[in-house]
Amino acid sequence: MATIKDIAVSAGVSSATVSRILNNDNTLNVSPETRQKVLDTAHALNYKKKSRASGKSVYTLGIVQWFSPQEEMEDNYYLLIRQGIEDFCMQNCIHVVRTYKADVNYMDSLKNVDALVCVGKFSASEIKRFREMASGIIFLDMPIDDMGISTITLDFEHAMQMGMDYLTALGHRKIGFLGGKEYLADQTLFPDMRKTLFIKYCEKYGVIYKPYVLEETYTIEAGYQMMQRLIESEDLPTAIIASSDPIAFGALRALNDKGIKVPQDISLMGFDDTSLSSFTSPPLTTIHAPAYDMGSFGANIVFNILKQHPATAMKIKLPCQLMERQSCRKL
Repeated sequence: MATIKDIAVSAGVSSATVSRILNNDNTLNVSPETRQKVLDTAHALNYKKKSRASGKSVYTLGIVQWFSPQEEMEDNYYLLIRQGIEDFCMQNCIHVVRTYKADVNYMDSLKNVDALVCVGKFSASEIKRFREMASGIIFLDMPIDDMGISTITLDFEHAMQMGMDYLTALGHRKIGFLGGKEYLADQTLFPDMRKTLFIKYCEKYGVIYKPYVLEETYTIEAGYQMMQRLIESEDLPTAIIASSDPIAFGALRALNDKGIKVPQDISLMGFDDTSLSSFTSPPLTTIHAPAYDMGSFGANIVFNILKQHPATAMKIKLPCQLMERQSCRKL
């Protein structure tokens, strides 16, 4: 079994430094790179011995990201979730193994993890395999009916009610929806609750919506193309809500290209509140999704699952907030 001295020799630091890092000593002045190197080395050497001082172990947490690295950079909602996970792990000396479904044989890198945080949408067969790999597991951004599985999702019901109440309070009665389609590994279409709730709201309150509902993908390009189709129909709604900020960015570009002014001619609302949404012209009114907090809370919960082994799984919904900027106006 590897010792602290073995880790010190391999990492090129002193045994005292290794001991203080493994015991989460926040008074130790070392670079994040050195701290991570020690954790990586401890994992590589399969160090599992508990510290006498703190009783803590070096845990290894696997992150499964259903997006590819390129998709993650294009839509930073999932990037923020991962950053929240990794920041919590860095602060608590938890070794991280990050993998993407786009990686070749990505399951192999997760064989020795103590816990898993699964980010995104997964098929039933994938969920089963993940549960067989680790005792501690949580799914982020995917509701799962199984009461034995912990999940954290967004409160879409309140979010869509809030967004639609805002638009109708401004006098809008013709409202469009631009959404995206997501498919699981078995090619099952994963339903977007935002679309379902949008339609339910419109039918309840008599909002005209049927000619203005389009779905493609959650990308800027798709938002541009869907908005172009609405423009070409020569029958625009007075407001549009997009199911992601990237879709809204694309729609805004299409409107600008045709000389249709936002919000003078049409109001536009996004969803996510990505870092770019306050820098568009005009700044985008959007619904803030607490993606970073979802990641941080998820890592915290699964860390406590490892330590306490609770018998009850948790089903958590995080509230969203309306970020009122300048892309919507009162009729």
